[in-house]
Amino acid sequence: MNRSLNKHPELKILDQDLFELVRGVEILAAIEPRNFRAMKEDFFSKKFSINPQFVYREQKMDIFQRKRLLYALPVESLPDGDLTQLYSDIIESYVDKLDQFHSVGTDDFVYNSLRYFGEPTDKDVNNANFILHLPDDLESSDDRFLNANEMMQYLSDFANRQGYSYDIHIDDHMIANALVAGSTIKINSHANISETEVSALAHHELGVHLVTTLNARSQTLKILELGCPVNTTTQEGLAILCEFLAGYLTLPRLKVLALRVVAVQSMLQERDFKRTFILLKEKYQVEENLAFTITTRVYRGGGFTKDYLYLQGFQQMLNALENCKDFNNLMTGKVSVEYLPLISRLIDKGYLHAPHFISPAIKEPQSIDPVKRFIAHAIK
Repeated sequence: MNRSLNKHPELKILDQDLFELVRGVEILAAIEPRNFRAMKEDFFSKKFSINPQFVYREQKMDIFQRKRLLYALPVESLPDGDLTQLYSDIIESYVDKLDQFHSVGTDDFVYNSLRYFGEPTDKDVNNANFILHLPDDLESSDDRFLNANEMMQYLSDFANRQGYSYDIHIDDHMIANALVAGSTIKINSHANISETEVSALAHHELGVHLVTTLNARSQTLKILELGCPVNTTTQEGLAILCEFLAGYLTLPRLKVLALRVVAVQSMLQERDFKRTFILLKEKYQVEENLAFTITTRVYRGGGFTKDYLYLQGFQQMLNALENCKDFNNLMTGKVSVEYLPLISRLIDKGYLHAPHFISPAIKEPQSIDPVKRFIAHAIK
């Protein structure tokens, strides 16, 4: 432990108490439908005429008691104004998350999601439409496809080359093809995707989400494992940026991110799963399986608005890469770009330490195709 922390044992105690109080508040795990495959089969067999009835894990948590204990934490006793602000803001953020967590599967969930993540602005929708109107023949691919076991081998090799600590397994209940939860890599048992997509996933999930988890866990304080308020925009933006810098961000991938913006907007306006699905399928000519996945992502839990943030985050991180001298400190943990100056000050003061792992795409960016570079910078 460094000297700054040695002098202030009350900081370590508060940090541990906060960590224990919010343990288990995992929104993404809570909104994972337990019957995704059964509902998909039913939806398709009935010709898209009924809305899926997703089922979620039962949550047993005394939300009121958790909030009371969070607000009772003595943040005013912390030895530094930056620490007081960071811990106070994260406590407020988790109070909002508790409301989301408690309302999964109810009509209130979408309102709690809006309060936390917000909704697409006109600029977000315009960016999405710009991408969706780009011609499909800007690039071609003759990739081979990898199944779940081949993906496991590929991602394991990637992690081992970088020296990451991780667990990895195949999961039967996933919507995404692969994701990182904590330091566990989960692979969809039904996944069958191109090698380019797997490479992009490696840089996205392992090069950012796993890296920021490992860096956060290497800190004496646990606060950056919990994360700055609404760090989703920054963290997902970093992940897309790393796909881009590694040379694996394809136009079809960008179009999926744009379709997520459209789907969130439709969900908020229509509140009808089948209408959003039909919009993607008929207006945007999205293949049925992909349309179902995108629609499920935004309707899960009762209405989840997070997905519009990916494009916005990519634009923010591209700008930050070009303009922030301490950009790499965004990988110290689950950091939001709005808190980057504060995090850098805490590193300078010795409360935190600089990130051990830096995403490989940021350390060694590849030469980017000029057309893709133009498209990336055209996102406003």
